[in-house]
Amino acid sequence: MVMTSPTTATAVNSVLRVPPASPAAAAAYFGASLAFHADVSDVASALAAGGDPGFVVVDSRSTASWDQGHVPGALHLPLALIPEQAAALLDPSVPVVTYCWGPGCNGATRAALALAQLGYHVKEMLGGFEYWAREGFAFETWEGGEQRAADPLTAPVDDADCGC
Repeated sequence: MVMTSPTTATAVNSVLRVPPASPAAAAAYFGASLAFHADVSDVASALAAGGDPGFVVVDSRSTASWDQGHVPGALHLPLALIPEQAAALLDPSVPVVTYCWGPGCNGATRAALALAQLGYHVKEMLGGFEYWAREGFAFETWEGGEQRAADPLTAPVDDADCGC
């Protein structure tokens, strides 16, 4: 294996063309990221533990999307209705975790912004409903409960813990 100096590597390597941030800057950035985001597995684990998880899950999608499938126990609060209904449905002292369809949709981000602007503590669930279903967690539809096998590209199929 040939080792190159950082200067040599940046000349030929597009990953290092812009050097990594300092450890202090990286710690601040990634710490902030965790303050804004939760992943599907962590949300599922907290909900499955029983009792009060200390947060409420909000599905910000349309009624048709909600009916197609949603996280059990989630509150349905479509994005457009947040300004007029949040105060009646949410306790401002309880953190909110928003989600929408998945990584290709920014509805959960917009919902989180709307709730934060109203004074709520909020996180966005990375992966949204897509990854909830793809990781094999049970979900509810207008017809009842459903669960699919875990997608081996998103979750371990023979272990409850991915090791993250």
